[in-house]
Amino acid sequence: MNVPPPYHGIHVAPLQSGHERINWMVPTHRSDRIRVRRHTCDCKATIYELCHAGGVLFIRRTIRRDEGNRVHETERLITVRMEDLWTRLILGQAR
Repeated sequence: MNVPPPYHGIHVAPLQSGHERINWMVPTHRSDRIRVRRHTCDCKATIYELCHAGGVLFIRRTIRRDEGNRVHETERLITVRMEDLWTRLILGQAR
């Protein structure tokens, strides 16, 4: 039986000139259940997750450091608006 190799997530493109600046905020912990819909590869120090909770989406950013992780989140938006921001983040058009 062949077992598929572990999934290696997508990488964020290099930051483009004229990129949009994302407003990163301290996590609110306002949802008891969060589902991660997409994520970037965890081989980098900074990982991004597109999260779904309570009918809206947000992006969670985790910066891993020796002294501990720093987590930030975007505002929560309707699906179509947050999926657009996620795409721009992945393409290096937002950070």
